[in-house]
This record gives sequence, C-alpha cells and structure tokens, in this order.
Amino acid sequence: KQMLLWSCLRSHICSPFFFFFSFFNLQVVNGIEIYSMKIDSKITSRFAHNVITSRAVNRGNVHKEVFFDVELPKTAFITNFSMTIDGVTYPGTIKEKEVAKKQYEKAVSKGQTAGLVKASGRKTEKFTVSVNIEAASKVTFELTYEELLKRQFGKYEMFIKVKPKQLVKDFEIEVNIFEPQGITELEAEGTFITNDLQNIIKKTFSDKKGHISFRPTLDQQRTCANCSQSVLDGDFTVRYDVKRTAPDDLQIVNGYFVHFFAPTNLPKLPKNVIFVIDISGSMSGREIQQTREALLKILDDIKEDDFFNFILFGSEVQTWKETLIKATPENLDEARKFVRGIDTAGMTNLHGGIMRGIDMLNAAHERNLVHKRSASIIIMLTDGQPNVGKFEIQEHVKKAIEGKYPLYNLGFGYGVDYSFLEKMALENKGLARRIYPDSDAALQLQGFYDEVSNPMLTDIELNYPENEISDLTKNSFKHFYDGSEIVVAGRFIDNNQNHLTVDVRGEGANDALSYTTQQDAQQTDKAFQEQEYIFGDYIERLWAYLTIEQLLEKRIAATGEEKENLTAKALDLSLKYKFVTPLTSMVVTKPEDYNNQDGIADKPIEDVFIDAVISFAFTVDGDPHFIISVPQKEDAICFNINENPGAVLNLINDPVTGITVNGELIGDKRANSDAKIQNTYFGKLGIANKHLDLKLTVTPEKITIQNGNEKTGFTWLDSVTLQQEGLTLIINRKKNLVLSMGSSASFVIVLHQVWKKHPLHQDFLGLYTLESDKLSEQTHGLLGQFFHPIDFTILEIHPGSDPKKPDATMIVKNNELTVTRGWQKDYRRDPKHGVDIPCWFVHNNGAGLIDGVHTDYIVSSLF
Repeated sequence: KQMLLWSCLRSHICSPFFFFFSFFNLQVVNGIEIYSMKIDSKITSRFAHNVITSRAVNRGNVHKEVFFDVELPKTAFITNFSMTIDGVTYPGTIKEKEVAKKQYEKAVSKGQTAGLVKASGRKTEKFTVSVNIEAASKVTFELTYEELLKRQFGKYEMFIKVKPKQLVKDFEIEVNIFEPQGITELEAEGTFITNDLQNIIKKTFSDKKGHISFRPTLDQQRTCANCSQSVLDGDFTVRYDVKRTAPDDLQIVNGYFVHFFAPTNLPKLPKNVIFVIDISGSMSGREIQQTREALLKILDDIKEDDFFNFILFGSEVQTWKETLIKATPENLDEARKFVRGIDTAGMTNLHGGIMRGIDMLNAAHERNLVHKRSASIIIMLTDGQPNVGKFEIQEHVKKAIEGKYPLYNLGFGYGVDYSFLEKMALENKGLARRIYPDSDAALQLQGFYDEVSNPMLTDIELNYPENEISDLTKNSFKHFYDGSEIVVAGRFIDNNQNHLTVDVRGEGANDALSYTTQQDAQQTDKAFQEQEYIFGDYIERLWAYLTIEQLLEKRIAATGEEKENLTAKALDLSLKYKFVTPLTSMVVTKPEDYNNQDGIADKPIEDVFIDAVISFAFTVDGDPHFIISVPQKEDAICFNINENPGAVLNLINDPVTGITVNGELIGDKRANSDAKIQNTYFGKLGIANKHLDLKLTVTPEKITIQNGNEKTGFTWLDSVTLQQEGLTLIINRKKNLVLSMGSSASFVIVLHQVWKKHPLHQDFLGLYTLESDKLSEQTHGLLGQFFHPIDFTILEIHPGSDPKKPDATMIVKNNELTVTRGWQKDYRRDPKHGVDIPCWFVHNNGAGLIDGVHTDYIVSSLF
C-alpha cells in the first residue's frame, strides 16, 4: 500500500480507494469483483503451455488500481501477456533487455506504476503488473508461460501456486496431457487439499490422453460454513509418466525432432562418492546439525558395492579415511560415529578441501581401488566464500578433474557465493543447487543425493548424422540416473526430410550399451491425431526452449568472445520465439485512457543485485569494521574506527554526482566496564543526492525518503519495490534494502537485529557499496577514497600475538605499516551469521592507510 501511495503522490493521480488484486494472491475492497480465475495447461511431449486468465469488474463509481500478481516456476519462460479492457486488448511485446529497460524507465520517471518479475520462493518467481480501471469497467489479464517438464524419480512434475485469499465464483484449473508413447500413471494433489476437496479433483487418462480438472464451488472454497476466507492456499501438483516399450522415443514434426532417452531395467552402477563438507565457524548451530542429520540418512542408502569418504574443511582439511572405503556394514557403522562427531572450526579452506577430494578420487582410479565400471562423483557443501582467489580455485579444479567425473556444489543459505559454485560445477559436468536454510534443510540435502544415488550409465553419447542435422542441443552426458531422462533436440538441414537414424552409446554396469534407433515423420503423424491437445509448432518451440536454456548455462562458465557469441545466439532465439529470458524483457504498455502506464517483465537471476555485480566491494559493518577489496591482489584490507557514540562519519562524498553517505555511531545500551574500548556500530545512515533533492534516512526501525518537501516512510516489516525518476529502492523484509540512484553507484544496507532483551547490544546497520566505479574520480570519504585503485605489498610475514593470526609488514601509500592477518564478516547475504572475508588488518584507526587522520572525517550532522 505504501508503495502505491508513494507512486500516486509522485504522479498526482491518487484515488480515494486502493485495491490490490492478484491471480493467486488478492484482497478486495470497495466495489471490485473478481468473478473468474482459470489456469489452462496443455502438455504435449513433456512441453507445457500454460495460460492464466483472470477477470475483474469495477462496480464502483470511481477508478481503482488493480494489481495482477502470479507466481511461476523458475524453469518457465513467459511468452505472452495481455490486458483486455472494455473489449480492447493491449498486448505485451518482447524486447532486448536494455531496449525494454529504457522504455520502462521513461514511464517510471513520470511516476507511473510498473510491472516486473522477481524471485519469490524456492521454485517460483513472481510476475506483477498493475492497471488503473475506470468505474463500471471490466479487465481481463492473460499470461502465458512455457516450460519443459523434467523427469525425476520416474515421474514428470508440474506445480501450480494457488493462493486466492478470497472466494472466487468461477475458479478452475484444467490440465490436458497428450503423450504419443501413452500414459501409464497420472496423479494430482494439493498441499491444501482436504478430504472434502479430494473428490473435486477429476482425473482421467487412457492410452495417450490425460485430463485433470479442479473446480471448487464458493461453498467448497470456504474455510468454514459461514466464513469468507478461502481454503485454497498452497501448491497444486500434477505428476505422470509414459509407457516405455523401448529405451527411447524419437519424434519428428515440421523439420524439427526431439529425442527422449530413458532406458529402464538396467543394473545400477556401483558409485564412488566423496562428500566434501564445510565445517567453518559460520556452519555452527542448526546448519551443522542438519548436515549431520542428512549424512546419517544418506549412509543408510549407500549400497555395499559403493565406495565413499568424507573430507572436512575449516581452517584445516581433515579426512575420515586416507582412501576411498568400501561400504561394508562395519565401515558404515564407523562412518556414522564419525558423522555424529562432526563439529565446526575455523575459516573456509574450500580450495584445500575440494583439491583433497579430487586427488583422493584420482588416486583410487589410478590404483584400481574402485570398480572399473563405476560412477564417481564429488558432492561439496559450503555456506561461505573461499579464503583464496576464486579464479585460481576454478582453474585448479578443472585441471585436476579433467572431465572424468561430475562435481556437484551445494550452497547452504544466502551467505554463499552461488555464482562461483555454479560456474565451477558447470565447468566440471555437474550442477549447483541452493540449499535453503529452513527446517527441512536436511531433507533438501538428502533429496539431492537421492537424485544422483542410482547411476545406470556413464559416458552417454547420442550421435546424429552430421550432414542431416543442424543446431543440435547437448548430446553427450557424463551420467544417466535412474528415474531421470535425457532430452536432445535439433532441426533438419532439409525441412522436407522425414526420417532419422540415431546411434546411442554408453557404459553400463556389466558391459557397453550400443544400439540404433530410427523414426520417420509418418510414424509420428499417426501418433498426433488428437489435434485438440497440441499447441502450434510445439517441437520447434521445445527445441528453442532447450537451446536457450543450454546457451544460458554455457554462458555462465564462458568468458570473452565465447561468452559474447553465446549471448548473441541466446538473445536472437529469445526474441524470435518471444521468450522472456535473462537477456530479454517484455514491455506492457497500457492504453492512454488508463494513464499509459508501462510495465516490464524480467527473468530474475539468483542474487541478482549481488552476484551480477563484479565491482564489489567496499563495506563497513560490525563495530564498525571497514573492508576494502583489492581485486588485482585477490585480497582485502580492513581497519576499524574507534569513536564515541553520537559521532557522525563521512563515508562517501562525490561532488560530481552529488551523492553523500554519512553514518551516525551508537554504542551498547550500557558501557562494558571490562572493555578497554567501547563497541560502537552504525545506528543511522543518511544517503543524499543533492541533484535530485533526495534524502534517505535509514535506522534499524524505519526507512524515510524525503523528496523535496514530500516525505514517505516504511518499516523493516515491509516488502517494497519502489521506482521513480533516478531512484530504485527494494526493501527485503527484515533483511536488507537495495538502493540505486540513476546511473550512479548502488548500495545495500543490511539490518542486524539482536535479542530485544539483550543486556548490552542493540540493533544496528551495515553498508555495502556496489558498482562504485560509477562514481567520479573526485569521490572521497572514509570509504569513498578507496573507490580509486590502491596497491600494497606484503613483506616479512611472521608469528603475531595470536598464533592463528600472523603479523606482516605492509607497504602502502609509501608508508610502512605493521598489519595482522585475520578476517572480517560480510553480512550481505546472511545477516545472522555472515561470511568470513580474509584481510590484512591495519591498526590505529587505519593510520597510514587512510588520507589524513580519522577525525578529519567527523561531520556535524547526518546531512
């Protein structure tokens, strides 16, 4: 509501009423009636085409704001969005991201409301758009998205987020499935389904067709007989599988083909698994407890023919056994005792841990300690950032593995550098997965292991005639796991060609797999006679979807010209087939009679505001510790400022862009008599832009924006995305806020909350700068002076007063300083635990490192 209020204040078009609507999340007030909600899904050959339609009418006598808000699977691409108002349809258009962004920002600069897609949950992202509806008018929202359903544990799964929060007269979910191979099983369930609602799910399937419908009446939606609240709140999931008379299925339509490969009844390969586990200090508490719990469950599932080992890394690297060990009952019992004793200690020697695991696996193969026909994998779990250069680790790991086995990286929580883990996994034929720090984290870990615990083939190659096929998707795979499926698509050089021969090769538990499969278009045509279940050129779209997905994946690990070429190809296909991908956006232009408001649909990226920004990082957080990143050294310098509570420090001052950042110190609730120096923290931050006449004040209680004479306020309990001319503000509830000012630098402010009844400490703030290179060369301040390149040399490293923290001599700015090796916390992603950042600590308030002395940076007030 506050976001909308701010928006309408800026544009001077405030209505006396506010109305919030979403397809699955809505609240109704003052005359708006939502009379229809429907999702219509057509699935053909695992490719799902979904249309979400919502209809509303404004029965009031004034115009009202309507928000359309829906959560979609992260694996899906939006392909269309339109609004129909009083019988006239206004469609969205797919454009290159930068082109769309300029059009969008032009609308936003006029104070107009906007639509966008943002990350939402584990499996979903949220699409939101709004429109102002005149009195006595109707509006229809229609959103289309497509996705290729993945097979896991022997079934294809599609889920739909359902959360109306009100009763809807015409509510319906309808799913039609057509599979040429035939359907063997079909089920539908909802996390909100009660015994009364179970009978409302209508499910039928026979041969190639399946149908599911869910259409509860108003009374059936009620939480109780006379209640107005809706019981519909959760996930609606459809699962099915197909008949498999052969190991694969080949389909040819209109010059394109898709090949599904999922052999059954093969003997399982023995596997060799090394678990590389982070035991650094940030894993303490619930994280390490959940890790132990998951590993104990995994040990129950390890087969006697398997080999395994555990490698733990904190400051040091330790192993359970020196070599891979056979999973005998005796060894498993011993392993359980070891796992129960795992505890945390030290920093994050990820490099040492992963290299020890690779060396151990290499040695086991070289010395023939493991089965010749077996599948080897490394599973690494970490919640932090490595203590040496990431590029160095990636190079060493890739060289050591040499493509012999996949690396799976599991990132625990939000403090992890997920993009680093993802790139390293993809470079080594594996994948990365985020483990969310919830109560079911142990089940998430175990669930991932279950996906890769039953290898049936290694080194699979699907070979197609080179002179007949172009634009082939990925056709070689390191492992095939039981219950999964390999999908390859391509197009014929000659569109009129109607047959295809494929040679399939792989290595099984007992011998090599080798066979040839054939198909022609006439055989496929016979299977596709149920035209009502088929949407357009679906195989061509399936090929485009899979190609874009794989190009974007390759792009993560690529650099230089290769990355540019992959980007260009993915962008071209995204525009041609109208997919909203990370390279494109969809602009939604509303009619002039309805305030001509523009919206933008984007595809969010994991940790988009942090992982996508390479130019991090200058930070101040804690009591208050300054961390200065020095990228060319792959290292950092840190220092502390000791001043009295109430002092205001100038952190950043750029006279060219007009941006100033100041911070006011607070102390503990009462002085600690045992402490030589009183701890201080930032209790208030002020960010000003004099060119925009804009001031932002942030405290641990509230966020206040002053634009000229206008003021608006938020609390940390709000989740807000606010955009206006020169300003983007995102508040992530009770966690952090992200602030961007035009083309200048961006900032992240982290909220630290302590126990309210704590006798000493109180809530405080941390400041993190992003894209600091966008500020001018005249930028200064305690942080700002380091936005320019700085160099240093470390000499004479020797033991210090703390045996774990050596001292050294640093040459910096022509000064010779005694510094201490240690680490400070980065709390951007994980405000609770933080991530250890190794750095050289400069003593005495940064003397010799900062320009002048620290008291030069004390200013009279926040602005």
